[in-house]
Amino acid sequence: MAHSSKVSFAKHKKLPATVLGLGWVSLLTDISSEAIFPLLPLFLTTLGATNAFIGLVEGAAHFIANLLKYLTGVLSDRRTRLKPLVLWGYGLSTVLRPLVAFAFAPWHVLCIRMGDRMGKGLRTTPRDLLIAEATPPSMRARAYGFHRAMDHAGAAIGTVLSVGLLWWLGARTAEAASAEQMRTVFLWAAVPGVLALVVLMLTKEPSRQFGPAVSAKLPPALPRPLKRALLPITLFAFANATDVFILVKATTLGASPIMAPLLWLAIHLMKASTATAGGRLADRYGKRNILALGWVVYAVTWSAMGFAQTLPLLWVLAAIYGMSNGLVEGAEKALISELSGGNAQGKALGTYHMLIGFSALLASTSFGMVWDKLGGVVAFVGSGVLALIAAMVLLFKVPTRQA
Repeated sequence: MAHSSKVSFAKHKKLPATVLGLGWVSLLTDISSEAIFPLLPLFLTTLGATNAFIGLVEGAAHFIANLLKYLTGVLSDRRTRLKPLVLWGYGLSTVLRPLVAFAFAPWHVLCIRMGDRMGKGLRTTPRDLLIAEATPPSMRARAYGFHRAMDHAGAAIGTVLSVGLLWWLGARTAEAASAEQMRTVFLWAAVPGVLALVVLMLTKEPSRQFGPAVSAKLPPALPRPLKRALLPITLFAFANATDVFILVKATTLGASPIMAPLLWLAIHLMKASTATAGGRLADRYGKRNILALGWVVYAVTWSAMGFAQTLPLLWVLAAIYGMSNGLVEGAEKALISELSGGNAQGKALGTYHMLIGFSALLASTSFGMVWDKLGGVVAFVGSGVLALIAAMVLLFKVPTRQA
């Protein structure tokens, strides 16, 4: 059995053209998105937002995105073509995202961010389903890992673009970036978003091998092994507050405004450099095992951030944190796809995203509230403890033979 798995693993070395094309689309989209995102906490602060509101913005944005991911997942199982949904999703985000440049109150940012994430909700599940159907099971975690690596590479490039524009506009290391300078960056970020749409239109969609996966009636129930895996995955998502709080932590340690995008760059460079390798490891040694390992590393490093008192230490911990993300991102989606049993992968991926979104809303909002009331140490350590519990539940709930 092991020999057969190795032969299959070796046989499919080249990723399909559809996966490569979608990877480039994600890279360009993340250049656009991440030129804006690292600056949002500071920008919201200039508009008078609290830590709790910053958490609410990201939590609400993720929630609405992931609710739509479930609905489009069910819809995707009934469609013979998935690319139109993907195109609409990327198009909506491309149009709305730069409008943050015209926000003059915290609730403006909230509305625009939620609209942007609506686009993400429309496109993500059908895109993930395209990747699953275009890729042999023996290399599916690698395919998802590659896609996430392109995401993070785009985020890194977007961060460099953001820093470069701020520098060009006069925001040096020792100076604060003004709201107007950040607004200019937000407008320029629209350019790579438009390029992503062009690449997507040129990416060929393969014909679906099995046609619509479900009838026009109710979709089939999720398999029991998948339900068992969703419990620890949801618990970990509740422990996993938005990365924005790493930037907030850096600010409390005296980081200058231009330092935030650089820290964001370091995190995404680590994610990009480890995501594909993490997928390969998951394909070879088991998705469950790699997930548990990544969650434990996350728990330790995230907790340690709460105690960090110097910027150099925070940078080191942020880099290790990025590495732990790279280990798990491909494995998590591949595990969901594998345990869906091929019956209704769209619904399975959509359910996964919806649960993650609900947990993200609770995680980010509650993390900000705990920080405001009890301090950063309690918030970071509390999340770390929950992540450890999630890892133990995963090992207990998902037997090795299933993952």
